[in-house]
Amino acid sequence: MHAMVYHGPGRRSWEEVPDPAIERATDAIVRVDAVTICGTDLHILKGDVPEVESGRILGHEAVGTVVEVGSAVERLAVGDRVLVSCVSACGSCRYCRGGEYGQCLGGGGWILGHLIDGTQAEYVRVPFADNSTHKVPEGVSDDQMVMLADILPTSYEVGVLKGAVRPGDVVAIIGAGPIGLAAILTARLYSPRQIVVIDLAESRLDAAKKFGADVGINSGSQDARAVIHEMTGGLGADVTMEAVGIPATFEQAVSWVRPGGHVANIGVHGAPATLHLEDIWIKNLTITTGLVDTHSTPTLIGLVAGHRLDTSPMITHRYGMDEFESAYDVFSRPSDTGALKVLLTASRP
Repeated sequence: MHAMVYHGPGRRSWEEVPDPAIERATDAIVRVDAVTICGTDLHILKGDVPEVESGRILGHEAVGTVVEVGSAVERLAVGDRVLVSCVSACGSCRYCRGGEYGQCLGGGGWILGHLIDGTQAEYVRVPFADNSTHKVPEGVSDDQMVMLADILPTSYEVGVLKGAVRPGDVVAIIGAGPIGLAAILTARLYSPRQIVVIDLAESRLDAAKKFGADVGINSGSQDARAVIHEMTGGLGADVTMEAVGIPATFEQAVSWVRPGGHVANIGVHGAPATLHLEDIWIKNLTITTGLVDTHSTPTLIGLVAGHRLDTSPMITHRYGMDEFESAYDVFSRPSDTGALKVLLTASRP
Protein backbone atom coordinates (compact mmCIF):
# COMPACT_ATOMS: atom_id res chain seq x y z
CA MET A 1 0.00 0.00 0.00
CA HIS A 2 0.96 3.68 -0.08
CA ALA A 3 1.16 6.00 2.93
CA MET A 4 2.35 9.43 4.01
CA VAL A 5 5.57 8.77 5.93
CA TYR A 6 7.40 11.14 8.28
CA HIS A 7 11.19 11.24 7.83
CA GLY A 8 12.17 13.82 10.42
CA PRO A 9 11.42 17.55 10.77
CA GLY A 10 10.37 19.09 7.46
CA ARG A 11 10.50 15.78 5.56
CA ARG A 12 7.60 13.61 4.46
CA SER A 13 6.76 11.48 1.43
CA TRP A 14 3.92 9.48 -0.09
CA GLU A 15 5.56 6.11 -0.58
CA GLU A 16 5.00 2.37 -0.77
CA VAL A 17 5.05 0.57 2.58
CA PRO A 18 4.00 -2.90 3.82
CA ASP A 19 0.30 -3.48 4.43
CA PRO A 20 -0.68 -3.49 8.10
CA ALA A 21 -1.53 -6.81 9.73
CA ILE A 22 -3.39 -7.96 12.82
CA GLU A 23 -0.92 -7.91 15.71
CA ARG A 24 -3.27 -8.47 18.66
CA ALA A 25 -6.62 -10.16 18.95
CA THR A 26 -8.29 -6.79 19.68
CA ASP A 27 -7.06 -5.20 16.42
CA ALA A 28 -8.98 -4.44 13.26
CA ILE A 29 -7.70 -3.50 9.82
CA VAL A 30 -9.62 -0.64 8.24
CA ARG A 31 -9.50 0.37 4.59
CA VAL A 32 -9.26 4.16 4.62
CA ASP A 33 -12.02 5.76 2.53
CA ALA A 34 -11.61 9.39 3.67
CA VAL A 35 -8.82 11.00 5.64
CA THR A 36 -7.74 14.50 6.52
CA ILE A 37 -4.73 16.45 7.79
CA CYS A 38 -4.63 17.96 11.27
CA GLY A 39 -2.75 20.98 12.55
CA THR A 40 -0.99 18.54 14.88
CA ASP A 41 0.54 16.88 11.82
CA LEU A 42 2.10 20.24 10.96
CA HIS A 43 3.44 20.48 14.52
CA ILE A 44 5.01 17.03 14.05
CA LEU A 45 6.62 18.13 10.80
CA LYS A 46 8.05 21.19 12.55
CA GLY A 47 9.67 18.92 15.12
CA ASP A 48 7.36 19.96 17.96
CA VAL A 49 6.46 16.35 18.85
CA PRO A 50 9.82 14.58 19.28
CA GLU A 51 8.22 11.25 20.24
CA VAL A 52 7.28 10.74 16.57
CA GLU A 53 10.02 8.64 15.04
CA SER A 54 11.31 8.77 11.48
CA GLY A 55 9.45 6.21 9.38
CA ARG A 56 6.13 6.74 11.15
CA ILE A 57 2.98 6.91 9.02
CA LEU A 58 1.20 10.15 9.90
CA GLY A 59 -2.46 10.84 10.60
CA HIS A 60 -5.13 10.20 13.22
CA GLU A 61 -8.44 11.14 11.53
CA ALA A 62 -10.24 8.80 9.13
CA VAL A 63 -13.44 7.11 8.05
CA GLY A 64 -13.16 3.68 6.50
CA THR A 65 -14.43 0.16 6.02
CA VAL A 66 -13.46 -2.78 8.20
CA VAL A 67 -11.68 -5.46 6.15
CA GLU A 68 -10.35 -7.73 8.90
CA VAL A 69 -10.90 -8.19 12.64
CA GLY A 70 -8.94 -9.93 15.35
CA SER A 71 -10.36 -12.94 17.19
CA ALA A 72 -11.32 -10.89 20.27
CA VAL A 73 -13.19 -8.14 18.41
CA GLU A 74 -16.90 -8.45 19.20
CA ARG A 75 -18.65 -5.29 18.04
CA LEU A 76 -17.30 -4.96 14.51
CA ALA A 77 -17.65 -7.08 11.40
CA VAL A 78 -16.02 -7.01 8.00
CA GLY A 79 -17.85 -4.46 5.86
CA ASP A 80 -18.77 -2.10 8.70
CA ARG A 81 -18.31 1.58 7.92
CA VAL A 82 -16.54 3.21 10.87
CA LEU A 83 -15.03 6.38 12.23
CA VAL A 84 -11.48 5.81 13.48
CA SER A 85 -11.08 7.88 16.63
CA CYS A 86 -7.92 9.93 17.16
CA VAL A 87 -7.69 8.38 20.64
CA SER A 88 -7.48 4.63 21.26
CA ALA A 89 -8.77 3.08 24.49
CA CYS A 90 -7.92 -0.22 26.14
CA GLY A 91 -11.19 0.10 28.06
CA SER A 92 -10.01 -1.47 31.31
CA CYS A 93 -7.32 0.70 32.90
CA ARG A 94 -8.00 3.25 35.62
CA TYR A 95 -8.27 6.16 33.20
CA CYS A 96 -10.41 4.39 30.62
CA ARG A 97 -12.84 3.32 33.35
CA GLY A 98 -13.21 7.01 34.18
CA GLY A 99 -13.74 8.07 30.57
CA GLU A 100 -10.28 9.67 30.35
CA TYR A 101 -9.23 7.68 27.32
CA GLY A 102 -6.52 10.15 26.33
CA GLN A 103 -4.55 9.05 29.40
CA CYS A 104 -4.98 5.30 28.75
CA LEU A 105 -2.41 3.20 30.61
CA GLY A 106 -3.05 0.02 28.62
CA GLY A 107 -1.38 1.03 25.38
CA GLY A 108 -3.97 3.50 24.08
CA GLY A 109 -4.32 7.27 24.19
CA TRP A 110 -3.12 9.32 21.24
CA ILE A 111 -1.05 6.67 19.50
CA LEU A 112 -2.15 6.74 15.83
CA GLY A 113 0.32 8.78 13.80
CA HIS A 114 2.23 9.40 17.01
CA LEU A 115 3.53 6.20 18.62
CA ILE A 116 2.24 3.76 15.98
CA ASP A 117 1.45 4.07 12.27
CA GLY A 118 -1.52 6.30 11.53
CA THR A 119 -4.38 6.86 9.13
CA GLN A 120 -2.79 8.72 6.21
CA ALA A 121 -2.55 5.48 4.30
CA GLU A 122 -4.65 3.13 2.21
CA TYR A 123 -5.10 0.83 5.24
CA VAL A 124 -4.61 1.27 8.98
CA ARG A 125 -4.34 -1.10 11.93
CA VAL A 126 -6.66 0.07 14.70
CA PRO A 127 -5.79 -1.25 18.20
CA PHE A 128 -8.59 -1.89 20.71
CA ALA A 129 -10.96 -1.73 17.77
CA ASP A 130 -14.17 -2.24 19.75
CA ASN A 131 -13.40 0.81 21.90
CA SER A 132 -11.61 2.97 19.34
CA THR A 133 -14.05 3.08 16.44
CA HIS A 134 -17.63 4.27 16.02
CA LYS A 135 -20.05 2.94 13.44
CA VAL A 136 -21.20 5.57 10.95
CA PRO A 137 -24.99 6.12 11.13
CA GLU A 138 -27.08 5.83 8.01
CA GLY A 139 -27.37 9.15 6.20
CA VAL A 140 -24.15 10.62 7.61
CA SER A 141 -21.52 11.34 4.96
CA ASP A 142 -17.78 10.76 5.19
CA ASP A 143 -17.37 14.55 5.00
CA GLN A 144 -19.40 15.03 8.17
CA MET A 145 -18.10 12.02 10.03
CA VAL A 146 -14.37 12.55 9.60
CA MET A 147 -14.59 15.85 11.50
CA LEU A 148 -15.67 13.81 14.54
CA ALA A 149 -12.39 11.90 14.69
CA ASP A 150 -10.55 14.76 16.39
CA ILE A 151 -11.40 18.42 15.91
CA LEU A 152 -15.01 18.41 17.09
CA PRO A 153 -14.50 16.40 20.29
CA THR A 154 -11.25 18.27 20.95
CA SER A 155 -12.89 21.68 20.72
CA TYR A 156 -15.95 20.55 22.65
CA GLU A 157 -14.16 18.77 25.49
CA VAL A 158 -10.98 20.82 25.88
CA GLY A 159 -12.55 24.16 24.92
CA VAL A 160 -16.27 24.28 25.68
CA LEU A 161 -16.61 21.80 28.55
CA LYS A 162 -13.34 22.63 30.33
CA GLY A 163 -14.00 26.30 29.68
CA ALA A 164 -17.41 25.89 31.39
CA VAL A 165 -19.31 27.89 28.77
CA ARG A 166 -22.73 28.90 30.10
CA PRO A 167 -25.80 30.66 28.68
CA GLY A 168 -25.22 34.38 28.41
CA ASP A 169 -21.41 34.18 28.39
CA VAL A 170 -19.12 36.25 26.21
CA VAL A 171 -16.73 33.73 24.65
CA ALA A 172 -13.51 34.85 22.95
CA ILE A 173 -11.79 32.30 20.70
CA ILE A 174 -8.26 33.06 19.54
CA GLY A 175 -7.66 31.36 16.22
CA ALA A 176 -10.20 30.72 13.45
CA GLY A 177 -8.66 27.57 12.07
CA PRO A 178 -10.53 24.24 12.14
CA ILE A 179 -10.25 23.91 15.93
CA GLY A 180 -11.51 27.46 16.44
CA LEU A 181 -14.41 26.88 14.06
CA ALA A 182 -15.33 23.64 15.83
CA ALA A 183 -15.25 25.57 19.11
CA ILE A 184 -17.76 28.03 17.66
CA LEU A 185 -20.09 25.23 16.58
CA THR A 186 -20.03 23.47 19.94
CA ALA A 187 -20.05 26.62 22.10
CA ARG A 188 -23.30 27.62 20.39
CA LEU A 189 -24.94 24.56 21.98
CA TYR A 190 -24.78 26.48 25.29
CA SER A 191 -26.35 29.76 24.10
CA PRO A 192 -23.56 32.23 24.81
CA ARG A 193 -24.44 35.90 24.50
CA GLN A 194 -21.62 36.63 22.08
CA ILE A 195 -18.86 34.63 20.43
CA VAL A 196 -15.88 36.75 19.50
CA VAL A 197 -13.19 35.29 17.23
CA ILE A 198 -9.72 36.74 16.81
CA ASP A 199 -7.43 35.93 13.89
CA LEU A 200 -5.01 37.56 11.46
CA ALA A 201 -6.59 36.19 8.26
CA GLU A 202 -9.72 37.86 6.92
CA SER A 203 -10.71 34.67 5.08
CA ARG A 204 -10.79 32.77 8.37
CA LEU A 205 -12.71 35.53 10.11
CA ASP A 206 -15.28 35.35 7.30
CA ALA A 207 -15.51 31.59 7.85
CA ALA A 208 -15.92 32.13 11.59
CA LYS A 209 -18.95 34.34 11.01
CA LYS A 210 -20.49 31.71 8.73
CA PHE A 211 -20.04 29.17 11.52
CA GLY A 212 -21.82 31.40 14.02
CA ALA A 213 -19.36 33.92 15.44
CA ASP A 214 -20.97 37.25 16.29
CA VAL A 215 -17.82 39.38 16.07
CA GLY A 216 -14.58 38.89 14.14
CA ILE A 217 -11.48 40.84 15.13
CA ASN A 218 -8.40 41.09 12.94
CA SER A 219 -5.67 41.38 15.57
CA GLY A 220 -3.29 42.75 12.97
CA SER A 221 -5.36 45.91 12.59
CA GLN A 222 -7.52 46.09 15.73
CA ASP A 223 -6.83 46.14 19.46
CA ALA A 224 -8.67 42.96 20.39
CA ARG A 225 -8.40 43.57 24.11
CA ALA A 226 -9.96 47.01 23.76
CA VAL A 227 -12.84 45.64 21.67
CA ILE A 228 -13.54 42.85 24.18
CA HIS A 229 -13.39 45.20 27.14
CA GLU A 230 -15.73 47.67 25.47
CA MET A 231 -18.36 45.02 24.79
CA THR A 232 -18.12 43.65 28.35
CA GLY A 233 -18.13 46.94 30.24
CA GLY A 234 -14.44 46.62 31.03
CA LEU A 235 -14.66 43.17 32.59
CA GLY A 236 -13.22 40.93 29.88
CA ALA A 237 -14.59 37.75 28.34
CA ASP A 238 -16.20 35.12 30.55
CA VAL A 239 -14.34 32.40 28.68
CA THR A 240 -11.31 32.63 26.43
CA MET A 241 -10.10 29.74 24.28
CA GLU A 242 -6.62 29.48 22.81
CA ALA A 243 -6.84 27.58 19.52
CA VAL A 244 -3.49 28.38 17.89
CA GLY A 245 -0.70 26.85 19.96
CA ILE A 246 1.87 29.62 20.34
CA PRO A 247 3.00 31.36 23.55
CA ALA A 248 1.77 34.82 22.55
CA THR A 249 -1.81 33.71 21.95
CA PHE A 250 -1.92 31.79 25.24
CA GLU A 251 -0.81 34.93 27.07
CA GLN A 252 -3.47 36.91 25.22
CA ALA A 253 -6.13 34.43 26.32
CA VAL A 254 -5.08 34.94 29.93
CA SER A 255 -5.01 38.71 29.51
CA TRP A 256 -8.44 39.04 27.88
CA VAL A 257 -10.51 37.03 30.39
CA ARG A 258 -12.47 38.63 33.24
CA PRO A 259 -11.72 38.05 36.92
CA GLY A 260 -13.26 34.72 37.88
CA GLY A 261 -13.32 33.61 34.26
CA HIS A 262 -12.06 30.50 32.47
CA VAL A 263 -9.13 30.14 30.08
CA ALA A 264 -9.29 26.95 28.01
CA ASN A 265 -6.08 26.17 26.14
CA ILE A 266 -6.88 23.90 23.17
CA GLY A 267 -3.83 24.55 20.99
CA VAL A 268 -0.84 22.19 20.76
CA HIS A 269 2.26 24.03 21.94
CA GLY A 270 5.80 23.35 20.81
CA ALA A 271 7.44 26.01 22.99
CA PRO A 272 7.06 27.20 26.60
CA ALA A 273 4.55 29.92 27.44
CA THR A 274 4.94 32.30 30.36
CA LEU A 275 2.32 32.11 33.09
CA HIS A 276 2.23 35.52 34.76
CA LEU A 277 1.16 34.40 38.21
CA GLU A 278 2.37 37.71 39.62
CA ASP A 279 -0.49 39.36 37.74
CA ILE A 280 -3.21 36.75 37.46
CA TRP A 281 -3.43 35.10 40.88
CA ILE A 282 -5.68 37.83 42.21
CA LYS A 283 -8.12 37.41 39.30
CA ASN A 284 -9.29 33.97 40.51
CA LEU A 285 -8.82 32.50 37.07
CA THR A 286 -9.33 28.88 36.10
CA ILE A 287 -6.84 27.80 33.42
CA THR A 288 -7.26 24.40 31.79
CA THR A 289 -5.62 22.45 29.03
CA GLY A 290 -5.43 18.83 27.99
CA LEU A 291 -5.52 16.10 25.40
CA VAL A 292 -8.96 15.15 24.12
CA ASP A 293 -10.48 12.01 25.65
CA THR A 294 -13.21 11.55 22.98
CA HIS A 295 -15.78 10.58 25.61
CA SER A 296 -18.14 13.02 23.86
CA THR A 297 -17.87 11.41 20.42
CA PRO A 298 -21.12 9.39 20.67
CA THR A 299 -23.00 12.55 21.72
CA LEU A 300 -21.55 14.54 18.84
CA ILE A 301 -22.31 11.76 16.35
CA GLY A 302 -25.93 11.91 17.53
CA LEU A 303 -26.05 15.66 17.03
CA VAL A 304 -24.66 15.34 13.50
CA ALA A 305 -27.01 12.46 12.65
CA GLY A 306 -29.91 14.51 14.06
CA HIS A 307 -28.95 17.52 11.90
CA ARG A 308 -28.15 19.66 14.95
CA LEU A 309 -24.55 20.12 13.83
CA ASP A 310 -23.17 20.29 10.30
CA THR A 311 -19.43 19.86 10.07
CA SER A 312 -19.07 19.39 6.32
CA PRO A 313 -18.59 23.12 5.49
CA MET A 314 -15.18 22.90 7.16
CA ILE A 315 -13.87 21.04 4.13
CA THR A 316 -12.55 23.58 1.65
CA HIS A 317 -10.28 21.42 -0.52
CA ARG A 318 -10.60 17.87 -1.86
CA TYR A 319 -7.94 15.53 -3.21
CA GLY A 320 -7.34 11.94 -4.13
CA MET A 321 -5.15 9.88 -1.83
CA ASP A 322 -2.27 10.07 -4.30
CA GLU A 323 -2.30 13.87 -4.00
CA PHE A 324 -1.16 14.02 -0.37
CA GLU A 325 1.86 16.20 -1.15
CA SER A 326 -0.35 18.85 -2.76
CA ALA A 327 -2.84 18.61 0.09
CA TYR A 328 -0.12 19.21 2.69
CA ASP A 329 1.20 22.17 0.74
CA VAL A 330 -2.24 23.80 0.56
CA PHE A 331 -3.15 23.02 4.19
CA SER A 332 0.14 24.44 5.50
CA ARG A 333 -0.47 27.84 3.81
CA PRO A 334 -4.00 28.75 4.92
CA SER A 335 -3.49 32.49 4.63
CA ASP A 336 -2.64 32.08 0.94
CA THR A 337 -4.97 29.21 0.06
CA GLY A 338 -7.98 29.79 2.32
CA ALA A 339 -7.75 26.16 3.46
CA LEU A 340 -9.67 25.05 6.52
CA LYS A 341 -9.74 21.26 6.27
CA VAL A 342 -8.55 19.23 3.30
CA LEU A 343 -10.24 15.88 2.57
CA LEU A 344 -8.51 13.07 0.75
CA THR A 345 -10.55 10.16 -0.57
CA ALA A 346 -9.62 6.84 -2.04
CA SER A 347 -10.60 5.99 -5.58
CA ARG A 348 -11.99 2.47 -5.80
CA PRO A 349 -12.36 0.31 -8.91
